[in-house]
Amino acid sequence: MRHRFSTSALPLAIAFVAVSGSAAFAHPGHGGGLADGLAHPFTGIDHMLAMVAVGLWAAQLGGRAIFALPLAFPLMMAAGAALGMNGVAMPWAEIGIVASVVVLGAMVAVGVRASLAVSVALVGVFAIFHGYAHGSEFPGSASPWLYGAGFIAATLVLHAIGIAIGLVAQRPFAMRTAGGAIAVAGLLLFVA
Repeated sequence: MRHRFSTSALPLAIAFVAVSGSAAFAHPGHGGGLADGLAHPFTGIDHMLAMVAVGLWAAQLGGRAIFALPLAFPLMMAAGAALGMNGVAMPWAEIGIVASVVVLGAMVAVGVRASLAVSVALVGVFAIFHGYAHGSEFPGSASPWLYGAGFIAATLVLHAIGIAIGLVAQRPFAMRTAGGAIAVAGLLLFVA
């Protein structure tokens, strides 16, 4: 007997993860090596949901977006990290991160079919906020290259998870429900 991936449980799983575990903005102290960089995106549900949403939206858009969105995000995230590591002030960065969860989840939920340029630009703007958070929490005594390589690799893994879910689900209702669950989780993070 073959088992199929149950897409009806996906929104419930996303909602459960969003309300359990780590809270938004909960980024405990890190060292500064590769392992610390790998761990950082997994220390806040806000980062995880946004990065998975990028993968979901890329899968939903299809074509070149499957590669362009998940590559644009870490590139712009690295630029944001450089700003954070160099002490550049970015007011409202945490608001931008939570807004990315809401907006990216909503893009999937509504099934927005934006052009590739618009999609990449939107993902890139949100990536700067995420990168800033990673960079501003960087311990100055460590290697920025190892730490950066770690959080970029972890980000790519989260994007790949979103793409895989999107490609396996392939049902508009399941994708839109998952996007809606992410957007609602983002709204809950605003309240938290």
